[in-house]
Amino acid sequence: MKRTESLQETRKMRFEKAYEGYRSGSLTQAEAALLLGECDRTFWRYMNRYDEGGLEALLDKRLVQISHCRALVDEVIQAVDRYRDRHLGWNAKHFYAWYRKESGTRSYI
Repeated sequence: MKRTESLQETRKMRFEKAYEGYRSGSLTQAEAALLLGECDRTFWRYMNRYDEGGLEALLDKRLVQISHCRALVDEVIQAVDRYRDRHLGWNAKHFYAWYRKESGTRSYI
């Protein structure tokens, strides 16, 4: 299990415990929010999302989306091949300077 998945699962379990405590009356909204490490308003938003969509609504969807800035596999392979063929032994700073000079468009690969 990846670290992000583990953190999401932990957050869901902690929310369920805080939510049950708040709904049963044993916790105030501020105490439940403190259990999650969030402010009162964020806990309120989580409760609204949970009431509308269940636990799946609490998932951070940014963690499963692929970045639109991500380099294409072909582009990465081309850069690695270019490094192996002509610049083996260069450090990252020197290779990157050459890459940018030769019309490289990425700030990282």
